[in-house]
Amino acid sequence: MTTACPQAPVPAVDVKPITGWLPLVTLAIGFVMAMLDVTVVNVALPSIALQFTVPLTDLVWIVDGYTLTFAALLLVAGALADRYGAKTIYLSGLGVFTLASLLCGLAPNADSLIAARMLQGVGAALFMPSSLSLLTHAYEDEHVRNRMLAAWSAIVAVAGAAGPLLGGVLIHQFGWRGIFLINLPLGIVGLWLARRRIQAAPRRPRALNPLSHLLGVVALSSLCFVLIQGNAYGWTSSRIAGVAALCAVAVVLLVRRERRHAEPILPRALFKTTQFAAANGVGFLINLASYGQLFLLSLFLQHARGTDALQTGIQLVPMLAVFSIGNMISGRVSARWNVSASLLGGVSLATIMSAAGIYAFSPDMAYWPFAIMVALGNLGVGIAVPAMTSVVMQVSGKHHANSAAAALNANRQSGALVGVALMGTILHLLPDWHASLPVAYVVIAASYAVAVALVWRHLRRARNA
Repeated sequence: MTTACPQAPVPAVDVKPITGWLPLVTLAIGFVMAMLDVTVVNVALPSIALQFTVPLTDLVWIVDGYTLTFAALLLVAGALADRYGAKTIYLSGLGVFTLASLLCGLAPNADSLIAARMLQGVGAALFMPSSLSLLTHAYEDEHVRNRMLAAWSAIVAVAGAAGPLLGGVLIHQFGWRGIFLINLPLGIVGLWLARRRIQAAPRRPRALNPLSHLLGVVALSSLCFVLIQGNAYGWTSSRIAGVAALCAVAVVLLVRRERRHAEPILPRALFKTTQFAAANGVGFLINLASYGQLFLLSLFLQHARGTDALQTGIQLVPMLAVFSIGNMISGRVSARWNVSASLLGGVSLATIMSAAGIYAFSPDMAYWPFAIMVALGNLGVGIAVPAMTSVVMQVSGKHHANSAAAALNANRQSGALVGVALMGTILHLLPDWHASLPVAYVVIAASYAVAVALVWRHLRRARNA
């Protein structure tokens, strides 16, 4: 038997405090990758369908598989970050996301790609909540922190708007696999910088309530399955009926457990007024309409109008860049009047433009009138979203701010999931664009209209915090 030689102690990683822009850039790497992967894959769908010869249902899963795990795990990821440390969870999530991106880029078939996309969503859910917490702790000076958070919001808006264009360029040069493989160098650099240079945030241990989280995952997953696979199996089939029943049971059990459990996922204090639930409903509906529209337009431009991936990315830029302009307008409107004015005005504009699209949009319509109408609707969304977030933060107060923010993000991602699934269903049932485009915009306009009703009924008296 050999005797193990004593080993020298492994030196601890020297995490040096940093100032300036480096913490922002370091943490933005992961956040930007996650934001891009929400939008960039839409442009690649026709190329993926051509290589793998897959039905529309699989294309919907490629988009919604990511959004499903992302939305379903956001709340539990926030609890894990509190319990085990934001830096630990951030590094774990970014590592999972980078590995999943490699698997996406190497996927031999559609099923493997869908599985890898779902793994990407797991990684994004883990590091997204932690990134903002680490950014907040990286800047101790309040004025510097506020400036960096403003820059953070701008980076997020630019990333979302640039996603389709970047995707088009990568697909044009390297094929659709390039949109995933580009994450490898970015992820490795982000991991190295975060491990070496970002300080750990203090832990705030709290109960995880795993059963409630599991019920939420089951409810959202089964809803996603029903919406996407209903076309394939038949809406009245026993399989779809059984999964729909599972979804209903999971929702009922979750609500009952949250009402009785000593440590609910969301603090009961958030539901003392109707404003928190109404604002979350608005967030769900806005994302349902806007992400559903992005999925619809990405396919419409390539299938109905004959553009390639690069041309599609270029044509989507004017329609998406206005989100950032709307964000800036929102602050000024809220400062002059109040947040409810921004929220009501923004969602109303989106409703009007979408309703006009029911009658105006067609495959034969010239590009610029079409783009301007979509852009005006998205401008309204850009005005509404900061105001909606402000209402949620105002209602929650500082004590419940983290839980409220996590709930809003999870609800918005759930809305995106449902919106893409609904657009997929419409395109499956009505393959002729002359028929499907008006019906799709009925759904989009109706979603915005219900959001307007919620704002008018519950949020029009909201004031600036």
